[in-house]
This record gives sequence, C-alpha cells and structure tokens, in this order.
Amino acid sequence: MPVPDRREPSRRGLLKGVAATAAAAALGVAGTHPAEAADASVTATSLDGTTTITMSLTGGALTWSARRDGRTVVAPSALGLRLSDGTSLGTDVVLTNYQHWHVDTTWNPVYGRNATVSDTYQEMRWNLRDTRTSINFGVQIRAYASGVAFRYVLLDQGSAAVAGELTTFVFPDGTLVYSARDEDAYNPVAPGSLPSTGTSSTDTGPLTDLPLTATYADGLIACVCESARANYPRMMLSSVSGQPNTLAAYLMRHTARGSGPVQTTSTLTTPSATPWRAVVIGATHAELVDNAELVLNLAPPSALSDTSWIKPGKVFRCNLTTADGLAGVDFAAARGLQYIEYDAGWYGPEGSTTDATRPITAIDLPTVLSYAAGKGIGVFLYVNRIALSNPDSLFALYRSWGVAGVKLGFINDGTQAMTNQIVAWARTAATYKLLIDMHDDVRPFGYERTYPNWISLEGVRGNEHFPTAGHNVTLPFARNIGGPMDYTICYGQSRDLTTNAHQMAMAAVYYQPLNFLYWYDAPSKYSTTANWPGLPWFDAVPTTWDESRTLAGSIGEYIAVARRSGATWYLGAMTDESARTLSVPLSFLGGGTYTATVYADGTPGTSPYRTPVVVSTRTVTSATVLSVAMAPAGGQAVILKPS
Repeated sequence: MPVPDRREPSRRGLLKGVAATAAAAALGVAGTHPAEAADASVTATSLDGTTTITMSLTGGALTWSARRDGRTVVAPSALGLRLSDGTSLGTDVVLTNYQHWHVDTTWNPVYGRNATVSDTYQEMRWNLRDTRTSINFGVQIRAYASGVAFRYVLLDQGSAAVAGELTTFVFPDGTLVYSARDEDAYNPVAPGSLPSTGTSSTDTGPLTDLPLTATYADGLIACVCESARANYPRMMLSSVSGQPNTLAAYLMRHTARGSGPVQTTSTLTTPSATPWRAVVIGATHAELVDNAELVLNLAPPSALSDTSWIKPGKVFRCNLTTADGLAGVDFAAARGLQYIEYDAGWYGPEGSTTDATRPITAIDLPTVLSYAAGKGIGVFLYVNRIALSNPDSLFALYRSWGVAGVKLGFINDGTQAMTNQIVAWARTAATYKLLIDMHDDVRPFGYERTYPNWISLEGVRGNEHFPTAGHNVTLPFARNIGGPMDYTICYGQSRDLTTNAHQMAMAAVYYQPLNFLYWYDAPSKYSTTANWPGLPWFDAVPTTWDESRTLAGSIGEYIAVARRSGATWYLGAMTDESARTLSVPLSFLGGGTYTATVYADGTPGTSPYRTPVVVSTRTVTSATVLSVAMAPAGGQAVILKPS
C-alpha cells in the first residue's frame, strides 16, 4: 500500500498537541502523535506560501477547502467514503493520529513537458476512527504551488467494499465549469447545471468526465483531475440537486460505452489508498497549463528499470496495402517522422475479427516491417479490444515481429475491473518493450509516469471530427491538463474549420508525445512540396521537451506556448473564431540572437482552410516582443533557433 512517502522529510520531530498550527508546519517540522478530539483543523501550505488546503473535523464530520493567494478555490466541502453495507466513513469520526512533513525534490521523466520536474509540497495526514463501526481510515492532504490534492486510506487489515465517495467540490458564486462527457465538446455551465446524459447501459445523470476545468469570477482557474488510479473505478463529477455551486464525486459503475459488466462496488484488499483527487490551480489561465505536472507528481514513480527503448515521436498512418506501407516508411524517413501505423482493418473488420495475428492479404507485413527497420522507422499496429483475449501472447508475437507499439481501440474505461485491465495492458506491453496508445473514452490518471511506455491516450473529442477553433483552444486548459492527448493533426484538410497555421501550431501548443501527423492523407499529396509551406515545421518540431512555457492564454479564446528542445524553441499560438494579435515577449530566450522562422496566416480566405500560410524570417533577441497576428480560427508557428 503506497501510504508512507518514500522520501524522507527534511526534519522530523515530535509534536505534543492535538493539531499542529499551519505556522509550525510551514517551518518544515515533521511529526507523529496520537490524538483524540471532537473538533480539529489542519492546513497544509505550499512552500511558496501561495496555496493551501485545509482539513477540518467538526462535530464528527470531515470537510476540506482550498485557497490560492487568499482567494477561495474550493469552499468547505465534504470528505468521506461510502461502503457497500451503508456505512459512511467521514460523518461521525474521531481523530486518532496526526502526521505532517514537507518534501522538496526534483525528478527526471523519460519524456515530458520539461526535462526536470519539481516535486515540492507540504503534506498532512489524519488517521481517524468511525465511532459506529470502529473502522480505521485516513485522509492525506497535500499543498503544492501548482495546486492541492487529497486521498483516503483504508487502514485496517482485511478487505473493504467501496460503493462511493462522500467527496464534494463546492465552488464560489459565479464559477463556471467546462463540462464534457465521452467525446462531446466542452460546455461551460454553472456547477449545478450539468446536462443529464447517459443511456440505459451507462451511468446516467448530470455527469461530467475529468479533467474538469472551472473558471472563477475573480480570475482564478482550476482543473479537477485524478491521479494514481489503481484498482479503483474512474471518478466522474455530478451536479447536486438543490446545491447550485456543488459537484459531487461519482464512481463509475458501468464502462464508458456501456458494453462491459456493471460493478456497483469495488472490493479492496486493505490497507489500501484511493486515487488522488487533484485540483490544479492557476492564478492566470496560462499558469494553469504550466502547472499540469501536478498530476504526474502524484502518480507512482516508474515501475520500469530500463526505459532506454521508449522513444516519443511523430507517426504517419498508412493506407492498408503493402505499397502504402512502404511509401509511408519513405515519407516518414524523408519528413523526420519516427513511426508509421496500420490502423483499423489491417487484420480484418475490427468489429468482428478477434484474431489480430494475421494481416489481410493486401499487406505483406514482414516486408513492411523489414523495410521500416532498415530505414530506422518503427511500426505501430492497431488492435480493437475484442482481439485482446490473450494480450501476453499477442504482445509477445508483435515483439518477435519487431513491432514498436500498439494502439488499442474502443477501450472500456470506467469500472474497477477496467482500470485494472488498462494498467495490466500497459504492464504487459512494457514486458515486451512495446509502446502503447489507448483510444476512445479512456481518461488520464498519471500512469504515463508509472509505465512510461503508455505514451499517449485519446479521451477527447478528436481533431478527426474537424471541431471548431474554440474547441481546440479549450483543450490546453482542460483535457490536456490531465495528461498526454492523441489529437491527430489534420494539416491541409479541406474539411478543417481552422487555418493550416492553426493546425501547425497544435504541434507546440498541445502536449502529445506520440503525435499523429497528416491524418487522412497519403504521401502523394505532399509530393509537390512548394504547395505545402508548413512541411519544414512538421519536419523539425519534436514531441518531447526540455522546457515549456505558456506565454498567454484564455480558455476557449486563445493560447500561446513556447517549448524548448536543446537550444531551439518552438512557439505555437492559436485563436478561436476571432482574429487576434498577441504581443509575446521573447524574454525566455537565452543570450545572443536567434533566427525566427515564422509560419503565419496570410490574407483570410473564403473559409479558414483557404487562408494561406506565409513564411518569413527575422532576427530576434530576448528583448524582442513578437507580434503574433492570427486570422479567424487561425494560428502561428515559429521556430526560434540560435543564430
């Protein structure tokens, strides 16, 4: 059970009171002591002093709240678990033990938004006893500069059947939440006004998926996520009748698409910890995007001793013939891509074929794999979940073929059983050194840190649906806060509702370490390179970064992000349906001069797609303020290279 923190606190000491004051805790004093009191309160404070989370016990009932710079993020809200026998842990309890400490360290992900991640927080832990049943459980709270988090721990030896949580999130007046379920577009509504969704075979009610972003009347922004979900159902949030500012935790009983077994309770071997409930917080919308690594910090460290084989990269999807596979390899090699992929249909109709070991006759897979290996290009294969009855055998076979990764389709996320299945697939794929990309309504919970071969996932209304520009500039502040996002960039598609420069900018704006480019296209489309001035941008842009900075942004309106790989920066900016010019200081650059290659919107066409990409170069320094002009539904992509 991952209850004790693996890192030692900076100092340890024994405290004699029932609860230590926040001031003493802020000094870094760590301690453990017994206590038994009717009422108590404790506050964890981020080491920079900006962010707090408070846990209170009043009349036997547990609550929590969070603040940023003295402003309310979450007002006093309920804490607790509901067991299958009707027991509610958190409504009539006494405090039996208290601990606290702080951690200030860094770690290096295999890939990510930044080469080094700061993991700095203060933690408080309460052990409690339910007065009616004598069940012992705990609540752990953490405060980071980037947000707050909490989780429950069932402490007694044995087992427990969890039926739900008492957890609520009470927001201040004037808060809007960006609600979306499955692959729907985001809808900003009041917390108490989530639309009722679902069918007879799915969870039904005023429900929304995570990550869920909230905007505040005072300018704050926050995103509710979960992390370290293991052996536990996925959490959704629900409106609460008669409580217009409240969302309540809802543990899924059905799979997201309603085609799996129903689980009304989740049986845990105890001691056991629940997933972390995290609230990523930004004083500005731009800061929220840069604070997304909170979800990773809460996840378990890598379970893999060797990660040298895990390579992020760009992918080209090939049509389902041998010739198209070979042409795809040549295109990938010429255009700086790392992988090709055969998607649905390569082994037969995916909805009815359960054997994913034999390609259709149109594909000579050994020839394509051999040719790709000779060119230094990896191959991904798509597999529908109905063909995963024996993943160990299937993944072993793919490894023997020289396959680099698998893309799993129509994943049934939601229940405890499916959480365990998803983690098992990632673990099994790692055993055979396969990367894994999970598709459809699977939601992030930080496990790309634990199994870094789980390199991407969907869980979003994807770009293949040709969504609005407003949807595209909502995602950096919502779904992408939770983790990697496979979004299939559609450059040069006549069905796009955006400009080509907008599509190009996605490669820097979104965090997507496995980036599918040129979706729906064939290499022949780009044979006349002069017709496609954006190609050199896609050739050059990486998918994993040494440093990332969000320069400007407002959810649903616009965003500008700069990311560094080596000494070169890649800047992407996107706007909604409104034309917009951003003034972007380049103060993040190092000393000396840089050559800026700018891919910008030209004169707007009759539709956004018809707006040309205009390429220019200029010399800039860290003192330059770049004027980033964007057409309606437009964008801009900039390469900043030391001169």
